[in-house]
Amino acid sequence: MPVLIFLQTLASSSQVLSSTAEIESPNLNLILQRMEDVQHQDPAQSRSYEVKREYKVFHGDDKQPTSEVMAQINFVPPDMKTYKITQARGNPRGEKMVRELLDRETESAKKGYGSEITRTNYDFVFLRQENFGIVPEYVLRIVPKRKDKYLLRGQIWVDASTFRIRRIEGVPAKSPSFWIKGIHITLQFAQLGGMWVPISFDAIATVRFLGQFTLAGLNVRVPDPPLSSAPK
Repeated sequence: MPVLIFLQTLASSSQVLSSTAEIESPNLNLILQRMEDVQHQDPAQSRSYEVKREYKVFHGDDKQPTSEVMAQINFVPPDMKTYKITQARGNPRGEKMVRELLDRETESAKKGYGSEITRTNYDFVFLRQENFGIVPEYVLRIVPKRKDKYLLRGQIWVDASTFRIRRIEGVPAKSPSFWIKGIHITLQFAQLGGMWVPISFDAIATVRFLGQFTLAGLNVRVPDPPLSSAPK
């Protein structure tokens, strides 16, 4: 008899937990709508800016970088992004890989809405809610609607309060080049210079005939926007 009571209690508890989970499950369409609105309202979409980024390239399990590359990235709205390598040290192969990543980034900007994390380009699945420190986040799976090297298959982390994307992690829906057999990309976002932009760019790439490389990119400075000239 006690066993029967225990099983009934366990079943009742499971039903309560299931009902609670259903009640607390967020509205995915509402999350996506707010996320898209925030993206389109961000000053980073309409303001020119310049970023200096430092890359360190590691081969295999090496603790010391084989290459260090400094780049300057400029964005002019609505879709013009360019870059310039300002300094490179170490193995030139590292600079070549950095250039491939920056080529992908600048070409993606030209696609405009075609590369955004929106329902036009992706299907979404709610996975879970977790905390970034004390900040609650929604974790969503992103599935590209087409094979495009500028779209990623993976996950995003969305701030549950501001609906800004804090993190993107995944692999390109289409291989970016013959030489790169596979690449896993992680972007971290934060507010810099009044704009919500990526601040770190990490990639683990398997290069044909050469093995695995890790690229760690960090934005080291975002200048304040220039002051408008005083009226004459």
